[in-house]
Amino acid sequence: MDTLLPVYSAIQKAIVDAAPGAKTAEMNLQLIKYADTLKHLNCEVICEGIGINKSFRSEVLRIMKIAERLKAAGLDASRL
Repeated sequence: MDTLLPVYSAIQKAIVDAAPGAKTAEMNLQLIKYADTLKHLNCEVICEGIGINKSFRSEVLRIMKIAERLKAAGLDASRL
């Protein structure tokens, strides 16, 4: 868990710094960016780690599945 603190902090900062009305989009982008690091966790743990309501579980799951497909298609998440 301690190794994930920098990831959670980076995601939280990006969400906080996002423009009004763009916070969910930023969260999605950050989840895609860090999908490889977070893929071994269940959605509830991810929500708790980044400090969002557990009602976002289905959104997190959806984005993690999309990230898998994007990476299979050649996405370089390090450029996000």
